[in-house]
Amino acid sequence: MKKTLQSALLVLPLVLASATPGLARDYYGAIAYSPNTHAMGWSYDYATRWEAENRAMAECRSRAGGCRIATWFRNACGAVAYGPRGWGADWGNDRWQAERKATRRCSQHSHSCAPKRWVCTTR
Repeated sequence: MKKTLQSALLVLPLVLASATPGLARDYYGAIAYSPNTHAMGWSYDYATRWEAENRAMAECRSRAGGCRIATWFRNACGAVAYGPRGWGADWGNDRWQAERKATRRCSQHSHSCAPKRWVCTTR
């Protein structure tokens, strides 16, 4: 009996450790934007903010010059909106929240703002 109890106590931590979920991974994304040409580059599901921003910038720069990071996000969505006299970008928990916030920011600089690009990470 004593030996069985000792064996159970030795195995129990292993069972509990395997049942404990690992740390959830963060996913990063970004949108780069060129205000002069409206060119964009985007990324999602990268391990770091730096990687996500670099990929978005590379994509944007392959289309035009004057690119800059418009927004970045972690486990969320990002969006860019623009109108005839300005633009705005923001992030949100889902596509619609990100688009709403980006449009609101754009409306501070222009009229007739509309979302033009959105991107979400896997979670």
